[in-house]
Amino acid sequence: MISLTEENYLKAIFHLSEDGIKPVLTNDLAAKMSTKAASVTDMVKRLAGKGLVAYEKYYGVEITKSGKAEALKIIRKHRLWEKFLVDKLNFSWDEVHEVAEQLEHIQSPLLIEKLDEFLGFPKSDPHGEPIPDKNGVMSEVNQVPLSQTAPRRKATLMAVKNDSPAFLKYLSKLGMRLGSKISIVNKTEFDGSQEILIDGKKKVFISRDAADNLLVEGK
Repeated sequence: MISLTEENYLKAIFHLSEDGIKPVLTNDLAAKMSTKAASVTDMVKRLAGKGLVAYEKYYGVEITKSGKAEALKIIRKHRLWEKFLVDKLNFSWDEVHEVAEQLEHIQSPLLIEKLDEFLGFPKSDPHGEPIPDKNGVMSEVNQVPLSQTAPRRKATLMAVKNDSPAFLKYLSKLGMRLGSKISIVNKTEFDGSQEILIDGKKKVFISRDAADNLLVEGK
């Protein structure tokens, strides 16, 4: 049995490792979890004892095959609950993360399968992130940051990298949502800011940082 805190650590390690590709430094994990490095080391050793991660001092933490499977279960629950909250309970996309953080720890595989079926087996959450299926498989997506697209190109917003409430509220204020059609009117070479047209109606300026966090369909 994995505790709530262990689940949170596993999910954090998975994300920091870029989906299990690279080792995670304990200092980075401590920053992510807002705790001390000593506390992280103790937890990592506990996870290693359960075969969920491999830990080597000065090298970092690597998530194991079984650890990755557990992390994907947690991520699947989180993203399905976010989808449910937005589609069925009319939460806005900037309100759901904290609630889903609580719901993701429910230990009922049957409930999650029923939830998936009830939602029509969605492939992505309200922020465009792919939802793992019951086998932990996520649909492959071809997306690039808006900041890397050429001027004058038209693109469709597919996902956001930054799902913080502040950024999502900012996008909502601009009238931007998943599926919005974005036309790049002009790009400033000096600071990477862009003038864009949203859904053929509203012209706005956005920073390079904002453009970095908007994912559009890749070519």
